[in-house]
Amino acid sequence: MDWLSHISDINWLAVLLAFISSMVVGFVWYMPAVLGRKWMEAIGKTEDDLKNIEGGAGIWLPMMLASAITSILLAVFISALDANTFWGGAFLGIIIGLIFRAGGHVIHNGFAGRPSAVTLIDSGHDVLALAIAGAIIGAIQ
Repeated sequence: MDWLSHISDINWLAVLLAFISSMVVGFVWYMPAVLGRKWMEAIGKTEDDLKNIEGGAGIWLPMMLASAITSILLAVFISALDANTFWGGAFLGIIIGLIFRAGGHVIHNGFAGRPSAVTLIDSGHDVLALAIAGAIIGAIQ
C-alpha cells in the first residue's frame, strides 16, 4: 500500500479548508431556496419533518466525520497521483464523485425505488463538493 506513504505529504490546512468547503456546499445546496425544497419533495419530507428528526449530534457527528475522512483520503489520492494543481485536484474530485458517490446513489436509490430527483440532487452535491475540495487541496498541497 505505497499510497499510504503519502499521508506524510498532506497539507492539513488544505484538508481543513476542503472539509469546511464541503460543509458550506452542503449547507447552501440543501437550502430550501436552492435545491432543498425539491429534495424534500422528492423524499416526501417537509422542513418541519427534518427539524424534528431525533438524534441531535448523533446525526451531525457521523456526517462530519465522514466528510473529514473524505477530505483526508482525497488529499492522499491527490498526492499519490501527483494531481497537485487546482485543476488536477478538481478533476480528481469530479472523477471520484462521479464514480464512487454518484454511482453509489444510482445503485442504492435505484434499488430503493427513490425518485430520480433524489439521486440527481444528492449526486450533484457530492460531485460539486468533491470538485471544490479537490481544487483546494490540489492548489495548496
